[in-house]
Amino acid sequence: MAKNDREKNVRTQTTGPIGVALIGTKFMGRAHSTAWGKCAQFFDLRRAPAMKVVAGRNPEETNAFAAKWGWEHSTTNWRDILSNPEVELVDVSTPNHLHAEMSIACLEAGKHVACEKPLAGTLADAKKMVLAARAAAKKGVRTFVWYNYRRCPAVALAHRMVKEGRLGRIFHVRASYLQDWGGPDTPLLWRFQGDLAGSGAHGDLNAHIIDMARFITGDEITEVVGSIEETFVKERAVVANAGGEISGKGAKSTASGKKAGKSTVDDAVLFLARFKQGAVASFEATRLATGNQNRNNIEINGEKGSLKFDFERMNELQWWDHTLDPKLRGWSRIMCTDGSHPYAGHYWPAAHLIGYEHGFISQAADISAMVAGGSPVVSMPDFEDALKTQCVLEAAIRSARERRPVPIRELDKF
Repeated sequence: MAKNDREKNVRTQTTGPIGVALIGTKFMGRAHSTAWGKCAQFFDLRRAPAMKVVAGRNPEETNAFAAKWGWEHSTTNWRDILSNPEVELVDVSTPNHLHAEMSIACLEAGKHVACEKPLAGTLADAKKMVLAARAAAKKGVRTFVWYNYRRCPAVALAHRMVKEGRLGRIFHVRASYLQDWGGPDTPLLWRFQGDLAGSGAHGDLNAHIIDMARFITGDEITEVVGSIEETFVKERAVVANAGGEISGKGAKSTASGKKAGKSTVDDAVLFLARFKQGAVASFEATRLATGNQNRNNIEINGEKGSLKFDFERMNELQWWDHTLDPKLRGWSRIMCTDGSHPYAGHYWPAAHLIGYEHGFISQAADISAMVAGGSPVVSMPDFEDALKTQCVLEAAIRSARERRPVPIRELDKF
């Protein structure tokens, strides 16, 4: 596409639906499709999203996906989206190694971009994406990153409580994201191939808790002090069909049924870090923590109180008020489903619980509001923001491999 054509394609409209295109039809494709299809039903939006086109690799599967999930059209050539005048925003929900190429092309075509996390498979690609976003921003084009846990009412409430000073000075951040689906029987999915995923549990899971720690505390990590990286399962079965997008359940074996390939990503990464305002932190991500299906945990300890969140109990926030008389102190459970809690008032009556999909719905609503000139309920990560998380991910890997502390200032320069 010529430069003049790209500039003509920059969207400046302020009324009517927001034409959305989706690239990717697997696990995140389903989650994002639910979000775009439902957000205007729960939120009063000045400009509602219109689900224009979905792009996938297999024509039959992509056509079926479009029909099932509410997309008007489908294509097997994602580049068709670049010149589509009906598309104002592109949602990139593909494997990590494709984020940079697709996002940069869409930004150059004048499309807003909402990209899945982590921002990219490598720090170098993430920086290229940020440079493209800076150039596009001069023409009013925006970027968004799907760190959807910020939109859990309990996590958003924790952020507000810290901002209000209820914890006082923060001493500790203790975060872990534990899953158990990545055992020896799990086949060689793209998530276990370094050239496609960039990293394993680290980029997939630690990315979420790094972002969540930054978001809740309002502080930035300045140094990774030490780190451990481990790949427990060195080889995995090669399959002809990947089956389930995360665990590979239902995957079809190769003809021999015995072929194995090397896993080239981490199964677990643990690291220690320091925050700018003085807090110390620990982070752990693994896919081999048996008995933990999706345990996204964070605990924050401050001089006035502490907070605890566990995504397996996502509607709850645990609160310790250290300002109380000692005989009255104890962990309190806040059921974050009341209309006074962030996002909760858009869904069901108090204690009528919300689920995984609602974080995506709330994010799609915030993105739509921002494209229409409004503001999100809580801060929205763009490419610049997500680069900070990417730098921490890189610092942890370098620390593990070089066995040394890694300051973030080594990595955040262009």
